[in-house]
Amino acid sequence: MRAVTTLSVVVLAAAGIGHAVVSSLDADIARVDPFKDMKNRPRAGHGMNVLLVGTDGRDGISEAERRRFRLGGAPCHCTDTMMIVHISEDRERASVVSLPRDSYAETPPHIDRTTGHRHGGHVLKLNAAYAEGGPNLTVRTVEHMTHLKIDHYLEIDFISFMKTVDVLGGVEICTPKPLKDSYTGLDLTAGEHELSGGQALQYVRSRHADGSSDLGRMQRQQRFMAALIAQSTSSGVLLNPMRFRDITRAVLGSVRADKEFGTGELLDLGRAMRTFSPASSEFTTVPIGRMGYAVKGIGSTLKWDAAKAGRLFRALREDEPLAVRKGGGGGGGKSGAPARVEVAPQQIRVQVENGTLTAGLGRKVDRALAATGFRTTRVPVNARDRETRRTVIAYDPRWDRSAKSLAAALPGSSLRAVRGQGPLLKVVVGADHQGVRKVRVGEFGASTGDQVGCR
Repeated sequence: MRAVTTLSVVVLAAAGIGHAVVSSLDADIARVDPFKDMKNRPRAGHGMNVLLVGTDGRDGISEAERRRFRLGGAPCHCTDTMMIVHISEDRERASVVSLPRDSYAETPPHIDRTTGHRHGGHVLKLNAAYAEGGPNLTVRTVEHMTHLKIDHYLEIDFISFMKTVDVLGGVEICTPKPLKDSYTGLDLTAGEHELSGGQALQYVRSRHADGSSDLGRMQRQQRFMAALIAQSTSSGVLLNPMRFRDITRAVLGSVRADKEFGTGELLDLGRAMRTFSPASSEFTTVPIGRMGYAVKGIGSTLKWDAAKAGRLFRALREDEPLAVRKGGGGGGGKSGAPARVEVAPQQIRVQVENGTLTAGLGRKVDRALAATGFRTTRVPVNARDRETRRTVIAYDPRWDRSAKSLAAALPGSSLRAVRGQGPLLKVVVGADHQGVRKVRVGEFGASTGDQVGCR
C-alpha cells in the first residue's frame, strides 16, 4: 500500500501540472531491473499491467517513531502489500487487484539472490518471494500464479508513505466503528479522523483491528487510497507548485521502478486513475477459496479460488472491465436480482445530468433512479453541447459508501471524488449508459447507511 503515494504523484502529473514537469520526475526515480534474464513469460495481453509493491523498508525512521508506531526492529525485507494495476488499452480505465500477502504461492525455478544456489519451484507465502529473490522473483512468482505478463514494476517503502501524508497535512478518513489494534498501536473512535503519516501507516498496516485479518486490512487500504488520491488531486495542491514540489520530493526519494517506466507511463497511469475509488467495481481483491490453509513449515496461508481467480485474471488479460466479471458475473445490468449495497438508496440524494445528445435521457434516468428508491432532484440538467462517452458519478469522499450504492445501480459507471462537494451525488449520464439496476441493502450492510456520518 505504500505504492499509493506513487499514484498520488501520478494523478497530480496527469491532472494538469504539465509534461515538462512530469518529465523532470524521471530522473528522481531509482531504477531496478525486475525482468533480468526472464524467459518463458506469459503472452502479452491487451493494455498495460503494473505491479505495485509496498516494502517494509524503514532505515530512515527514528527510534522514537519506531516505538510510537510499533514498527519493531529490523525489517523483514519482504513486501507488505502487493497489487496489480491494469491500464486499459485506451488508457481510460484502471482495474486494480489486491494480492493478499499471505497468499499460498508457488515460485518458478530460480537462483537465490544471496547464495547463488539454484532452486526448484517451491511453496511459500507470496510476500516472502521478495525476501528470497527480490523484485525479480516477486515478478516471476506473480506471473507464474496469474498467467499475466507484468509490463512495469513500482516499489515504495514506509518512509515515503509517512512523509507524503505529512506533506499533504494529513488525510481524512471515516470509520463506521471503533478500530483498535495493540500490534500497530491503532486506536480510533468511530467517526471522522485526520490521520498524520504515522497514524496512516498504523491504519493501513493493521491486521488485528477486527476478525477479518489481512482481508479487512486490504479494505481499509482501498478506502485510504481513495481518500489520499482525492486529497492529492484537490485544487489546493494542484494550484500550488510549492506543495506539489514538496509532495513529489517526499515520494520519489524512496521509489524504485523498472528502467522502462518513464514519462509516458506516468501520464498513462495518471489518466487511468482519475476516477479511481474503492467504491468502484474496478477495485477488488483476488478471490479466496480457502482461509487458513495450513502448510507445513510455512504456517497459515490464503488459498486462491482457482476458478474465480482464473476468470478475474482472464478479464485483465483480455482488457475487460471487472464490473462484468466480479462475483462470477453478477455485476452486470441485465441480472434481474437486485444488487446488494451498504447504504439504502432512500438515504442518497442524486442530481442527474444528461451528458449525451439524446433528448430526454436525463429525465429517463432520473425517473428510473427514483423508482429504485434514490432521492433524485426530479429536475435533471441538460446542458451539454457534445457527448460524454462514459457515465460518471461525482461524489464527496466522505460519502463514498453512498457513491458505491449508486454505482451498483448504474452498471459500468465510474466514480470521481470531488472534495467538498457535500452529500449530493452528481451523475453525468454518458453514451455507455446501460440502464438502471435495482439495489437493496445487503446482508452485512448497515440498514441506515450513515453510522456517525460515514457515508
